[in-house]
Amino acid sequence: MTFTSTTRIPVSGMTKRIGALGKAREFGILVALAIVIVAATVKNPAFLFSTDGWRDLLLTPSILVLVAVGQAIVIITRNVDLSVGSVMGLSAYLTGRLFIDVPGLPIIAVVVLAVLFGGVLGLINGALVAYAKVPAMVITLGTLYAYRGINVAWAGSNRVNASDMPKDFLALGTGQILTIPILTIVALVVLAAAAWYMRNTRGGREYYAIGSDPSAAELYGLRVTRRILTAFILSGALAGLAGVFYAARYGSVSSQAGAGWELDAVGAAVIGGVAITGGVGSVWGAAIGAVLLMTINRALPILGIPDFWQRAVVGVLIIGAIVLDRVLAVRQKRRLIEARDHS
Repeated sequence: MTFTSTTRIPVSGMTKRIGALGKAREFGILVALAIVIVAATVKNPAFLFSTDGWRDLLLTPSILVLVAVGQAIVIITRNVDLSVGSVMGLSAYLTGRLFIDVPGLPIIAVVVLAVLFGGVLGLINGALVAYAKVPAMVITLGTLYAYRGINVAWAGSNRVNASDMPKDFLALGTGQILTIPILTIVALVVLAAAAWYMRNTRGGREYYAIGSDPSAAELYGLRVTRRILTAFILSGALAGLAGVFYAARYGSVSSQAGAGWELDAVGAAVIGGVAITGGVGSVWGAAIGAVLLMTINRALPILGIPDFWQRAVVGVLIIGAIVLDRVLAVRQKRRLIEARDHS
C-alpha cells in the first residue's frame, strides 16, 4: 500500500481531552507564577515595583525561554535533547570569537552564523537518532559531553570579555523598548512563531502525531525521519540563538557557558505541561515553565529560603509534573475504555 502526503492526521478523543488538560495545566502554572511574584513582592516591593525589578523579571527568563521552546518541540516527538546547554555554550563562545577574529563583521552576520552553527549541531543529533535508531537520551548525552569537550579544547582557560565585543552588540543584552527588554521581545516573537507553526501547520501537527504513536505515524505515511531531523535542527538553532544572547547579556563567555542549562530546559518543558512521553503539551507551556523556574530562583532568596531548598523546590515541581501527567493519562485511558464498553 502506498501512502501520499495528503493523508489526514487523525485526532482521537483522548488527544483532544489531554489537550484540554494541557491548557488547564498551563493556567495552573500561570497561577503558581503569580503566587510566587506576589509573595516575593510582599516581602520586598522592589522585586516588582522598581525599574531593575521589572526589567529582571522580564529579562532573566528570556534566554531559557528560547532553549525551552526548542526542547519542547523535541520532547513532543517523544525524544529529548540533552545537548542544548553545550550547544548554547559553544555558540556563545563562537559569537565572541567571531568578533575577535573577524573585526568589522556585521552583528546580523554573527547572529546568523551562530544560529546556523547551532542548527548543524542539532542536525548531527537528529541524524544519529533518526538513522542510527539509537535512543535520543543516549545520543544527546554523548553529544553533551562531546560538544562541551570541543568548547573546553577550543577555549581552554581563555574567555571572551565584554571589551572584545562591540558596544552595539552588548546593547542587545541590556537595551529596552518601552521598558521591555529587547531580549524579551525577541523571545516572544520566536515563541509566537513556534506556537503558530505547531498549532496551525501540517508539520506542527505531525510532531504531535509522531510523539503520540510513532508506529502509527509510520503506517499513516507521515515523514517521521524528516520531522525528527527538523525538531533537532530547530532545537539546535534556538540554542545557538540563546548562545548569542547569552554573550550579549553577560558580556563574558568561558568554556563553561551554558553548563546545566539542558536540565533547566527539560524541567521548564515538563513543568509547563509537555509530557516526557511525547505527543502532549505546547511551547507556550514550556515558556511559562521557564519563566516560573527563573522567577523561583530569584524569589526564594528574597523569601529567606536556603540554596538547598531552592533546588529541591524545582525538583519537586518536575517530579510532580511527571506524576500528574501519568495520573491524567491513566485516568483518560480508563474513561475511554469505559466509554467504549458502554457503547
